Amino acid sequence: MRSAVPQIRPHRDVLKTPCSAATRARLGRGLVAAAALGAAACGGGHRAPARAGVALRLGHFPNVTHAQALLGRAGGGFEKALGGRVEWTQFNAGPSAVEALFAGAVDASYVGPNPAINGFVKSQGRSFVIVAGATSGGAALVVRNGAGIASSADFHGRTVATPQLGNTQDVAARLWFAAHGYTLREKGGDLTILPLANPDQLLMFQKQQIDAAWTVEPWVSRLEQEGGGRVLVDERTLWPGGRFATAVLVVRREFLAAHPDAVERLLAAHVEATRTLARDREAAAAVLAGEIARETGARLPLAAVRAALDRIEPTWDPLAATIAKAAADAHRVGFLQQEPRLAGLVDVGPLNRVLAGLGLPGITAEAGP
Repeated sequence: MRSAVPQIRPHRDVLKTPCSAATRARLGRGLVAAAALGAAACGGGHRAPARAGVALRLGHFPNVTHAQALLGRAGGGFEKALGGRVEWTQFNAGPSAVEALFAGAVDASYVGPNPAINGFVKSQGRSFVIVAGATSGGAALVVRNGAGIASSADFHGRTVATPQLGNTQDVAARLWFAAHGYTLREKGGDLTILPLANPDQLLMFQKQQIDAAWTVEPWVSRLEQEGGGRVLVDERTLWPGGRFATAVLVVRREFLAAHPDAVERLLAAHVEATRTLARDREAAAAVLAGEIARETGARLPLAAVRAALDRIEPTWDPLAATIAKAAADAHRVGFLQQEPRLAGLVDVGPLNRVLAGLGLPGITAEAGP
């Protein structure tokens, strides 16, 4: 079912000043209000309120595709909504976040669908569950101007970066290049796929040490604007209807069983952050730019955030059908030895209780057999 949140449309106005404390506070108050309403309705009055002081260890990436987490962290709205402390952990790519979930180092995390699938299969479904979507779109293959790449036929002898081995963009890149007849160098071919942290991709782009990158926003826009690149393949063009899961929200099953109300409060804050992204784009862009700069230690141009927001669709719908396709793709490129069985990977029960409390349509989601 399509999310009730509209896709963000391009906005031509230029924000002249950074996001003020008042703006951050306004965004945070919105998260708190929605969380309070959602928590009041969750369980139809049969469930006690979440205990004060429940701490949540929450992972995320400093990417625009994890915008809900960045908004929630900036304004303190998630902490207030949960009524307890949120311990934030930053990751560069999904496999690291999944390992932290396995180790019990975080209770929930925003993550790409492929690492979520891999972790689900590796743990035989016992470790965590997808409870909501976060983003559709925002991934692309960017080629460096001057590299002599005009089409899919020009990648022989080239080096293409991805954020991390086995992450969502890495799988997409390997599948696309295989479909276009390329063989990797380690298998006797002449194409190199090089896992690199996103900031390193930009640096090596600028130094002309890599030819292209299949990555995610805001790095797609930064490679265009700061690295002298251009988008050759917008991944939206490879999916029916242009929609595919780029980021989802997962929760450890143990935490969900012990603190179901805390999870529903988290989801209520997540839903409101998603709505904020759609209705107050300029304020959100400023917050995202500030948070990413703070977390990465490098200034993020506001223009890059605006361009990134033009390519993504914030959503709480996990887009389960596209997750099933992503699993099949991971199997095709060899990251999964067998066709995965995904029953139980997506649980939208807590989300639907929150949506009902907010008067919003529910989600029907089945990831696969």
